[in-house]
Amino acid sequence: MMVPAALLLLGALTAVLAPRLLARANWPDREPVVALWVWQCVVVAVLVCCALSMTLSAAAAWAAVRGHVFASAPSPVVAAYAFGGASAWAAPTAVALACGGAWTAAMLVREVVRARSRRRRDRAELLVRSPLLPGEEPAGDRLTILEGERADAWWLPGPSPQLVITTGALRRLKGSRLDAVLAHEQGHARARHDWLLHSSAALANGFPQVPVFAAFREEMHRLVELAADDTASRRHGRLTTALALVELNEGKGVFGPCPTPHAHVPHRVRRLLTPADRLPAARRLRLTATAALVPAIPVLVAFVPGLHALH
Repeated sequence: MMVPAALLLLGALTAVLAPRLLARANWPDREPVVALWVWQCVVVAVLVCCALSMTLSAAAAWAAVRGHVFASAPSPVVAAYAFGGASAWAAPTAVALACGGAWTAAMLVREVVRARSRRRRDRAELLVRSPLLPGEEPAGDRLTILEGERADAWWLPGPSPQLVITTGALRRLKGSRLDAVLAHEQGHARARHDWLLHSSAALANGFPQVPVFAAFREEMHRLVELAADDTASRRHGRLTTALALVELNEGKGVFGPCPTPHAHVPHRVRRLLTPADRLPAARRLRLTATAALVPAIPVLVAFVPGLHALH
């Protein structure tokens, strides 16, 4: 029974090689939306490998599971998987992978619960700092202005995303630069980047020893900002967006020699001021289609013995 082992090997190779190939590629910064899609497909492929290996290992170890998994399969298909000669590691492998799947689900649930708790806390603080006027609906406005000397703007995700901007930002940013900042935050809201950030955080926190999940989280944080920058620059121009980033962050020590939590901002500004040409549409399409096929490979590997038996 080699198919579960082959799936685990395929998942390990994907987890090791894909991040290295993406790190060496020179196109993700030019096409952050495509890169986001590719990263999602890679992670889904790793998870599919584990899920299929768990299912087939459980079918090899226990006849009851086999009966459910292959309930409608012809006998030649079942015989092609050679369950009768299952090795001693089938049951431990199935149990270990099942525990990993349960842990992944628990981490996702925990991340969702924490995100909702943070969202409720942030909205409660927002109501304290910016109380509703008489007759104003709680979710009537998608833009909230806060009193504050520090220039800042952010968005609160949720069923009705809300943009927040301080009066310091309004005083510093004028005209199209203010519009560029708002378009950047609206780009996050429309693309629902919070789901990507939550999913990547859940996997990285649940499996800190797995490098692909840590890289997935880091790249999601970086690429969603680049994608939102592109959304703003398409509407208001790259120079305007770059100047808006500088004015919004110049008082935060971002451009100094010491690392800060916003150390990625200088790179984003340079990227906007010295833009590289976008990939041709045909290559973007090829990358998107190729990435979509990556999660299908483990499915094909799992079905190879059965398809071979049918022919």
